[in-house]
Amino acid sequence: MSSTAVQSLKASVERIILDPKYHDILAIVKAARNGAVYGTKVRFPHALVMIMLFRSGTIREKLWLIFRATRTHARNLAKFATIYKATSMLLKNYGATPGKEGPYDSFISGLLGGYIVFGQRSKRSGKISSVNQQIVVYVFARVVLALARLAVKPGQGLPIISEPNRSAVISYYAWPLFASLSWASVMHLFRWQAAELQPSLRSSMTYIYANADTWDGLRNFMWHNQ
Repeated sequence: MSSTAVQSLKASVERIILDPKYHDILAIVKAARNGAVYGTKVRFPHALVMIMLFRSGTIREKLWLIFRATRTHARNLAKFATIYKATSMLLKNYGATPGKEGPYDSFISGLLGGYIVFGQRSKRSGKISSVNQQIVVYVFARVVLALARLAVKPGQGLPIISEPNRSAVISYYAWPLFASLSWASVMHLFRWQAAELQPSLRSSMTYIYANADTWDGLRNFMWHNQ
């Protein structure tokens, strides 16, 4: 294909993607693309480090696990983005006030996408994907932190605790309390109910704390863990 034909094709494609009448549909396509790219960027380095360092098996087996985790993360973020944007578009155009976004459209769209993409069990194993668990727990933690900030935000938060003076005091002391209780809880669970912790967290904690109790020489005291 000549350079002139390539430029002509590029110009034609750009006319389509810049046409306002295609904007909503193309926004869904771009959201799917962004979800897949972001999922790959986030999961691949994490899986590479965690699997290579803490999983047993051959190099081939480890590479397959890295690929599978990366694929799952990228695919599910792309699927969620597609469902969320498509549902939001439908609610906006065919909802109670056509052409205008409703106050709960984002909640409904997220609810549907979350159920379809992250709320299902594997048809093969009947278990919830560990990748999905990590994503959902990550999101949940951020939601809780945001709601905690809103609860004490003057003018918008809950009665009494959002009053300016009380809000300032709570905001100042809340994080140390939260951090302390979080680490106290996870260490207690690891000590007495380790099987209930998420596998990658349990593996990391075993490496740091449980394996620190055992060595039989300088080699696995300083240079190697086991």
